[in-house]
Amino acid sequence: MENVLQHLRNLGFTDLEAKCLHVLAVNGTQTGYEIAKGLGVSRSNVYAALQKLAEKGAVLTSHGEPTVYQSVPIEEIGERMEAELQASIRYVKEHLPKQEAHRSEYFSLEGETKVIERIRSELRRAKEEAFCDLSPEEAKLLKDDIREAATQGVRVIVMPTREAGAGFYPFARKRVEGLKGQQGRKFALLIDRKLAIVGTRGVEDPTVAMLTEHPAMVEMLYNHFCSSVVFQELQQDMGTKLEDKYGKNFKKIIQKQIDGKVPEPKKMEEGKLIALKLHSGSETAAELGRLDEGVSSGKIMSDEAREDSPEKLEQGKRKKKK
Repeated sequence: MENVLQHLRNLGFTDLEAKCLHVLAVNGTQTGYEIAKGLGVSRSNVYAALQKLAEKGAVLTSHGEPTVYQSVPIEEIGERMEAELQASIRYVKEHLPKQEAHRSEYFSLEGETKVIERIRSELRRAKEEAFCDLSPEEAKLLKDDIREAATQGVRVIVMPTREAGAGFYPFARKRVEGLKGQQGRKFALLIDRKLAIVGTRGVEDPTVAMLTEHPAMVEMLYNHFCSSVVFQELQQDMGTKLEDKYGKNFKKIIQKQIDGKVPEPKKMEEGKLIALKLHSGSETAAELGRLDEGVSSGKIMSDEAREDSPEKLEQGKRKKKK
């Protein structure tokens, strides 16, 4: 019963109007007194609610004493309300002033339905590009929306989060004391390099998200995606060489630049910057397939390679003359 009343309220009926409609649907024709007695509320309030229902065309009233009421078939009520709603929507679309609002403020969303529906809406509105940093659970949930965006010509790039056990986060650090209690899988999206959406979902905490078109946040999120792509490709193509020189997950660089510990210098063999082809064997990629993007290749000279530079060769010639 409560679910029926809730949906009647969603259609615009007050709580008492919804209860009167439900009583009439169950018991058939009744007087206002009988309805008030059954609901345990005052007759004056019931008569006022029945009058409103009659004005809305939801109940029929008899002439005579006592006045009796009968509910209009719900199919008829639904058809009339649907027609009125569609007419109102058309009118508002035609006459409400339109303006492109720049969402430079930081807007917060809380709740599973609000967050997911907002993400889906923004993916549908994407025109050129969508970067998505998702765990397997969120990738599966948004799979159809992401694929639909791709079929509409939107360039979609999906990166797995660190919670997925994939991807590459060389500068990942332990949570600070104030953040240890926070749970949930992190996700991030960047739509058309204009709208940033960042949030958490799952575990015990409620689903929350922040969205903004503020240039600072958009630029930071774009740099995050670019760095993730570059580091993942470097790790896949040159993992052994990079680990030999910089330590696992670039630990030596972190020690030097962040912790202030200077690692022992070590020469690196000549390496190649391989053409990037974005792919991943992660669970997230299994949900969405993979996208390939080529980038021009080049070479990076090592310390040993620099020994044969023009300056070194010139010094060798001078020594031979002496």
